[in-house]
Amino acid sequence: MRAIDHPLELKDGHEVMADLRAAARRLSGVAQVTPVFTSSTLDERVGGEVLLKCENFQYVGAFKFRGAYNAISQLSEQQRAAGVLTYSSGNHAQAVARVGQMMGIDVVVVMPDNAPKLKLAATRGYGARVITYDPHTATRESVAAQLPEASTYALIPPFDHYDVIAGQGTVALEIFDQAGDMDRLLVPTGGAGLLGGCSVAAHFQSPGCQVIGVEPELADDAARSLKSGRIEVAKDTQRTIADGTRTPSVGQRNFALLQKYTHDIVTVPEQAIADAVRFAFERLKLVVEPSGALGLAALLHGAVPAHGRTGVIISGGNIDSDVMARILTGDLP
Repeated sequence: MRAIDHPLELKDGHEVMADLRAAARRLSGVAQVTPVFTSSTLDERVGGEVLLKCENFQYVGAFKFRGAYNAISQLSEQQRAAGVLTYSSGNHAQAVARVGQMMGIDVVVVMPDNAPKLKLAATRGYGARVITYDPHTATRESVAAQLPEASTYALIPPFDHYDVIAGQGTVALEIFDQAGDMDRLLVPTGGAGLLGGCSVAAHFQSPGCQVIGVEPELADDAARSLKSGRIEVAKDTQRTIADGTRTPSVGQRNFALLQKYTHDIVTVPEQAIADAVRFAFERLKLVVEPSGALGLAALLHGAVPAHGRTGVIISGGNIDSDVMARILTGDLP
């Protein structure tokens, strides 16, 4: 399988920040400048000022569009003509498929067969060929590597890729431009591309801001990795309702950035995630998927203090209607 850059290449923070700024220029006029929402009800509930960066209003309903576009737009004409291959549980899949549709590029996506129906349908709707697999018996990387396209298509992985990290990190650049400095920024964490990019952005653009990743307790590999100092493998991530965090581990490039620039990673239980999705729907009038609600869950659950100003990245809003219905009625999936 042909990746865009060398598997063991590591950039320093200044290089990644330069990539972030270049990505912001590349995305200008292409990606949505998503709104920052506030709520007096939320502020009173948690005891601080909360700024919600709503990437659920981004194209494809998630921040993943930023990284996919930044990476794919830099492919050569020859690479575009050959096609693009990726693997994802959903939002990155949609993003790569949408960018491929925009640019007339053939896209093949490997997705788990238990991915949200909404995400599977949207990925196909954007014109990608979807290959499903059983995540209990195979890994997406191994399935992708066995495809005929693996030898000729450009691989755009969902997080362990500097162009993807840079595109995703523009979320933080944007909220600092919109809302100014803050005490902390809460970032949903799966493979940690978003967390890595946002941590670098905060370090250089708002040094006083602590960047804190948030994971489900059932998918806490990034938190364990940051604590142990080595990449830990996820135990059984398929049980979490936050499908966007069902990654086997953080990426090598991402982890190097987390170790240097991320303040902490906290975890929240499944009930707290469901409660946050319901709070967003009922009180904030926002449709947020479980993975996208992790930062909000950390505040509402008390995993992170809310004094001062707290930015929260709402990373996506792609949730199946039956899952939302069960959350709203208290029947946790």
